[in-house]
Amino acid sequence: MSTPPDLSSASTAIVLHDLTLGYERHPAVHHLSMAIAPGALVAVTGPNGAGKSTLLKAMAGRLRPLGGWMRGPRVDQVAWLPQQSELDSSFPISVRDMVALGLWHRVGALGRIGHAHRQAVQEALAAVGLTGFEKRGIDTLSGGQMQRALFARLILQDTPVMLLDEPFAAIDARTTQDLLHLLHRWHAQGRTVVAVLHDLGQVRDHFPQTLLLAREPVAWGATAEVLTEAHWQRALRLQEPFDDHALLCQPPAAAACTAEAAP
Repeated sequence: MSTPPDLSSASTAIVLHDLTLGYERHPAVHHLSMAIAPGALVAVTGPNGAGKSTLLKAMAGRLRPLGGWMRGPRVDQVAWLPQQSELDSSFPISVRDMVALGLWHRVGALGRIGHAHRQAVQEALAAVGLTGFEKRGIDTLSGGQMQRALFARLILQDTPVMLLDEPFAAIDARTTQDLLHLLHRWHAQGRTVVAVLHDLGQVRDHFPQTLLLAREPVAWGATAEVLTEAHWQRALRLQEPFDDHALLCQPPAAAACTAEAAP
């Protein structure tokens, strides 16, 4: 039997200090410092191109910082759900086998799926309302059904930290409510949940803490104090398209940016 994840240890906190993230040495997130306590329920929101997905990718251990540092749980303690647009739903795999991939950390790449594992898959599918879909190919699923299957896979990953990138985008209202209920269940279990969201109504209704990001942090803290008109207008003013020839950013103690451009 696998050891349950530690849901209360300080090792599951996420601490960012002067963190700068980007691609090919050009920043998409500038000088972000914050600490997310174990068991927190956090929304990350902001205008398009604000660096929200980049931040989640770094928290998931898939992107190395350009500057500053980040301390958090081990990669195997984090479950990351990217945007659906990043997933290949045409891959020839059944719903059951795709969901069973959530067991990878328990059984290994070549591990054998036993009776207990198959039972866990069935229970995860039941939890998201997909009983009877086991043998269907994922290419036959609607957007909402696919998202339910992905949440079932998260259940099997059984990690203390859940990172969700636009988990409710382009799905029906019934599926959204069901998955929000599951998200709150994870939070009640003491898991840390961080979700990127565009719907400010969902943020206000379901997330006690919010980071408002616009390439740089605009506000972080209690949701009611973060989502003010003044903060949102500042976020819109900071919004800018990604520029391949942007200047290389330096920490605040140095010059704001050097004059070195992308080759």
